[in-house]
Parts: sequence; structure tokens; C-alpha cells
Amino acid sequence: MENQKTAPFMEHLVELRKRLIVVSIAVFIGMGVAWNFSGYILSFIEKPLTGRTYLTDLKKSVYQEVKRRYPAKYKRYDLGKDVAAAVKDRQLNYSAPLEPFFVQCKISIIAGFILVLPVVFYQVWLFVSPGLTQKERRMVVPFITATTISFCVGAFFFLMIIWPVIINFSLSYEAEGLRSWFNLTAYVNFCMRLILIFGLIFELPVLSLLLSRFGLLTVNLLAKNRKYAVLASAVIAAFHADLITMFVVMLPLYCMYEVSILVVYLFGKKKRSESPAQA
Repeated sequence: MENQKTAPFMEHLVELRKRLIVVSIAVFIGMGVAWNFSGYILSFIEKPLTGRTYLTDLKKSVYQEVKRRYPAKYKRYDLGKDVAAAVKDRQLNYSAPLEPFFVQCKISIIAGFILVLPVVFYQVWLFVSPGLTQKERRMVVPFITATTISFCVGAFFFLMIIWPVIINFSLSYEAEGLRSWFNLTAYVNFCMRLILIFGLIFELPVLSLLLSRFGLLTVNLLAKNRKYAVLASAVIAAFHADLITMFVVMLPLYCMYEVSILVVYLFGKKKRSESPAQA
């Protein structure tokens, strides 16, 4: 009996190794492609260092409206000083030999991984598919499409919305005698880690929908456990060092939980007893 239990376990390990090898080869190829534009990616994530982002443009628009409607308050609080704030040419710094090379490798690996996401998710599907029914196996294309798009949307949302907020907040502490001196590796590591985190956060509705379609999750179960979702979001976000980053991770994570409830309610496998009031 023990040998019979060991055999399937070893088969799973062999299958897992096979899938990991395919994923590794795909990521390596993706890295080779991404290497050619890794410099553009670095330049893009450096843009908030100038202090000119959508936040500054929004602030200027609001202050100009205040100036038009309430000129006295505009002058009293000296809002024109913020509007006229100069854009600074801040640069990243490195202190170790070959540090830029290894940073370029890291950016290329993450970008290459995102490029080959369909291959990665297809290998994940092949690994779990033996335990699925014939009907469930037909969901392979929707699964790959939804997971790839969700991850990319999460990464894009972070880079366009959240990343400028984090950097702008950090730069707001600059003052006379105190200026930023960002290290290249620390800066890129921080950004790349959060890209992966936000990509995975945006996978939550897709995962919830799949579990619902397989009969393992219901909208009632999700709705009843909101307080635990808040706690889990806080615990996951607590692994980050500063409060601002914790907040910008926790809030989207819990929002994705609420989106998961809506997605499962609209598209998941429903029981006759379930109703909108219960959700």
C-alpha cells in the first residue's frame, strides 16, 4: 500500500519538474526578447523621480480652479508656490561593480516572465488538468486569457497609478539639507516586487471564479467572510516596511476580494437557494 501511494506522488513530482523546465525555458526566451527594451522599462519607472506625474498635473488643475473661484484663499495659503514647483533631474545611483548589469538582468527576467504568461498559465493548467472533468478541461482558453489579462492589468494599474503615488510621497520629504539619493538596486527591486504582487492580486477574481465553477466556492461563503478578508489583506500587506506601501497593497487586495464576490455572483455556479439579498 505504501508503494502504491508513493508511486502517484513521484509521478506528480516528475510532472511538476517537466512543467517547471518548460516554464524556465519560456522565461529564458522571454528574457532574451525583453533584454532589448529593458533600458526603456528602467527609464519608465524612473519618470516619477522628476516629480512630474499625473498627481502634480491634477494638483495644478485643482489649484488653478481654487485661484479662479477663491483668489483670497489661493493667496493666503500660497498655493502658487506648489504650482510653480520646478521639475528636478534626480538620478539613480549605484555603488557596486556590475550592479547595473545585474539590475538589467532582473528587469529582463520580470519583463520576460510577463511576456510568456500564456505559456506559464498553460503549463499550470496542464499540471492540474488530470484532476478535472472533460467539461472543465474545455475552459483552458478562457483560463489562460483571463489570467494573462488580469495579471497585465494589475501590473499596468500599479505602474500608472500606484507607483507615482509612492515615489511622490517619498519625494515630499525632501527639504533643505535633506535630499533623496535612491540606490539603483533597491529602487528597481522595490518596483519589480510590487509589480508581481499587484499582478497576483488582480488574479483573485479569476481564481475565485474558477473555484466557483468547480463547485468549491460560493458567493455566500465569500460574502460571510469579509472580515477575514480584511484581516488577511492587512497581514499580507504587513510584510512591507512602510505604512504607505502597506496601505497601497492592502486597499487593492481587499477591493479585488469585493470584485471576486461580484464576479462569482454574476458568473459562478449558482445554487437555487442563493439570492441577491444573501450576497
